[in-house]
Amino acid sequence: MTKTILITGASSGFGAMTARALADAGHTVYGTMRKTKGRNAPRVEEAAAYARDHHVDLRTAEMDVADDNSVTTCVAAIETETGGIDVLIHNAGHMGFGPAEAFSPEDLARYYDTNVLSTQRVNRAALPAMRARGHGLVVWVSSSSTRGGTPPFLAPYFAAKAGMDSLAVSYAAELAPWGIETSIIVPGAFTSGTNHFAHAGKPASPEVAAAYMDGPLAGVDQQALQGLASLEPGDADPAEVARAIVRVVDTPFGKRPFRVHVDPSRDGAEEVNGVADRVRAEMLRRIGLERLLGPNLPAS
Repeated sequence: MTKTILITGASSGFGAMTARALADAGHTVYGTMRKTKGRNAPRVEEAAAYARDHHVDLRTAEMDVADDNSVTTCVAAIETETGGIDVLIHNAGHMGFGPAEAFSPEDLARYYDTNVLSTQRVNRAALPAMRARGHGLVVWVSSSSTRGGTPPFLAPYFAAKAGMDSLAVSYAAELAPWGIETSIIVPGAFTSGTNHFAHAGKPASPEVAAAYMDGPLAGVDQQALQGLASLEPGDADPAEVARAIVRVVDTPFGKRPFRVHVDPSRDGAEEVNGVADRVRAEMLRRIGLERLLGPNLPAS
């Protein structure tokens, strides 16, 4: 069945790959991004060309996930144009690289805004209509860094992604009675084929960063990046993340997995998440809320 899908952060990386893969699968896909008439105008044209060349329904829409008005305007326009959003994919994110102390509190707030608060803005705009219809799917693109091995110098991203993952887990139980499913996709550290590392932000205090990177931790930055790259198999394909999302979207209602790992480097997140998710399920059973472990059609 064709679904109307909104995906955030679709200008490049996992977002662009996923938007194209979902369109190829026969869905109506809105790849949202900011500055569609400025910096990302070429990305808009690329998406339009892909839609024409492949005869798929891939559209783009202006959305700045850090701006309440931009989010609500975009969601309302898509709902008006299509009649409703069936699948919401939280993919927008931003990475920072450097010693944790060198990032100002304002730096951390910006990473938290992009990676966590953005999902809350989009949810508050899109979920009321989903709840009213009594069905839907929310997909959260998390990171293996929330539970797996964590090399140094990526603290802002790790902390923000952990916050987003925790929010997703809470939402899952609260949305289940409305017939809204949750799936959390957990990519590993793909060091090539995406723009995560290439576009990583830098700390606000270079002098503090220098104290670390020219001092006792000299060379650790490159060792960390090269180490991550060395763990990645030569055939690691970031497009597998997009394919995993397509499989989740196309899985029948009530059968979708709660969490899917796509981690060629196997950094341990799958094992740790397996324990955490079992503990969560057991806790809900112990307090009599087992019904919140999966989606239910709301009472009419």
